[in-house]
Amino acid sequence: MLDFIVVGAAQAGLAMAYYLKQQGHNFLVVDKETEIGASWMNRWDSLTLFTPSEFNNMPGMEFPAEKGHYPSKTEVAGYFKEYVQNFDIPVQLETYIQKITRVNDHFLLKSPQGDLKARNVVIATGPFHIPYTPAFSKKISSEVFQIHSNYYKNPDQLQSGPAMVVGAGDSGFQILDEISENNRKTYFSGTTDVKVLPQEIMGKTLWWWFTKSGFLSFSRDTWLGKKISNSRQPVIGTDVKGILARKNVIAVGKTKDAENERILTEKQELRDIKNIVWATGYRPNFEWIEGLELAKNGYPEHYRGVSNMEGLYFIGLPWLHTRGSATLGGIKKDAAYLAGKIAEKPSVLV
Repeated sequence: MLDFIVVGAAQAGLAMAYYLKQQGHNFLVVDKETEIGASWMNRWDSLTLFTPSEFNNMPGMEFPAEKGHYPSKTEVAGYFKEYVQNFDIPVQLETYIQKITRVNDHFLLKSPQGDLKARNVVIATGPFHIPYTPAFSKKISSEVFQIHSNYYKNPDQLQSGPAMVVGAGDSGFQILDEISENNRKTYFSGTTDVKVLPQEIMGKTLWWWFTKSGFLSFSRDTWLGKKISNSRQPVIGTDVKGILARKNVIAVGKTKDAENERILTEKQELRDIKNIVWATGYRPNFEWIEGLELAKNGYPEHYRGVSNMEGLYFIGLPWLHTRGSATLGGIKKDAAYLAGKIAEKPSVLV
């Protein structure tokens, strides 16, 4: 019987583990992947953070890069591995938690690799659960190669011929940039009316300005926090206008329906598409936690990560408390808060 099990060994789970270690708890971090940092390594090859290294520090250990450097996914994964080694965090990989049930005074975590028991559980699986594609994607001909951004690595995965990128977020525009840079005919499906913020303003990084202005610290419960969280997030550090101005990039508006090789968009009907990259986001999935109360958006009911279920905590959710909750460097504030709430409960210790 453990004091805590942390489900998820990326930044959220490791930051929480740091504080559990400091408090002397008997705990274990479990993850379904085969190596630390796999959640980052599984993303597309050219991915880099839009936050510079000095704003990516997890609790107790600075990111190992010079100030102003924008780390690659490989560097982030390497940081996680060093973090685990540095703090001797107990991690059990290749452990897929299929169901969590409250049994009297503890939780039972069922896994094909064997069941686990703990008095408390921290869910640190992040916001990216089920890759979402519209229902009509199933009606598209098998001759058209389709891939969600979650599985996209690089343009070499695509077959010859025109491509379409669907989605107007950071991922969508970064992938659009990469796919279209070698003159491939590329359709863009999504709004072109997006706010774009540069990575640097007047010699200072965008994150420096965010920090000085307090932008990342507005609570989701404040008027301004609610306004920011309900608005479309800006695209950061990508030359959207320049990409859309390329002769081989054609903006077609929203994709509405499809049938075999016929793709219907707001602006035209397309019949020459050979590849589609769906950068259409994710849907949350917490159905595997028995008895959990969910909000209308599918995320758990909680206050700053403390759920309505005794002994169950969450970290790493979008807007767990502030906009900064979703960032690598911002996770430490949420982890410290949860650690404080845990310290107030003497019953969590054996």
